[in-house]
Amino acid sequence: MTEKLQSLIIDDERLARRELRSMLAAFAEIEIVGEAESVAQAANLIEAEQPDVVFLDIQLAGETGFDLLERVSGGFKTVFVTAFDNYAIRAFEVNALDYLLKPIDPERLKQAVEKLLIQEKPANDFRPLSFDDRLFLELGQGSIFLKINRISHVLSSGDYSEVFTVEEQKFLVEKPLREWEARLPENHFARIHRNCIVNLESVERVETWFNRSYQIYLQHCPEPFAVSRRYAAKLKSKFG
Repeated sequence: MTEKLQSLIIDDERLARRELRSMLAAFAEIEIVGEAESVAQAANLIEAEQPDVVFLDIQLAGETGFDLLERVSGGFKTVFVTAFDNYAIRAFEVNALDYLLKPIDPERLKQAVEKLLIQEKPANDFRPLSFDDRLFLELGQGSIFLKINRISHVLSSGDYSEVFTVEEQKFLVEKPLREWEARLPENHFARIHRNCIVNLESVERVETWFNRSYQIYLQHCPEPFAVSRRYAAKLKSKFG
C-alpha cells in the first residue's frame, strides 16, 4: 500500500484533538483528513471522507463512540482514545483495533499505528496480475480458476471479499480488498469506494450525484455503486 492512511479524529474536546493530531504528525503514513466533535458531525464526515481509520473518543457530547459505530457502515479501523478504562471489553466486542488511554503514551500510540500498517499492508509475495491471467481461488467448498477479465466487481466483507463475475456468479474469498487492489491490473480496475473495486470494462455509465460525487452503473447490475469523493478524481483520470 503506497497511499497514506486517511484518518479522522473524533473527540468533543478541542485540546484533545489538537494533542492527538500533533502526536500523529510523527507518522508519515498517517494523514488526518478531518475532525469532528459529535456523533452527528462524525457520521457525516465518515460518509464524506471514507477514512481508513478513525481515532475515536468514548464520550461525545451526551452520546458515545459506540452510538457512532452503530450509525455508520464499517470498512474502517477503529482506535479508541479515551480517559475511561472500563469500556475496553466492549470496544473489542465491536472489533476495535486498539484502545488507548488518555493521557496518551507515545509508545502505545506507536504500537497502534504499527498494528494499522501491518493490517493495511497487502501481501507482498504475489506479483501483480495481468488482465488475461487466471487466478486460483480457494473457496469454502472447493477451488476454482477464475479469469481476471471475467471479474465484474469485488466488494469488501471484512477480512473476506465477495467476487462478482460478468456471468453474475458470486464467490466469497478469504482475501481482503486491499490485496485485490494491490494485485488487479490498475489500467483495467479501479477502487471507487472503501468497500468496492470495479472492472472498468464493466462500467455502463457514470452519473453525477449529490455533493459533487458520482455513482457508477455496471453491466449486469441493476443498482448503482457510489463513488466516494476520495476516489472520484482518480476514477475520472482513468476515463480520460
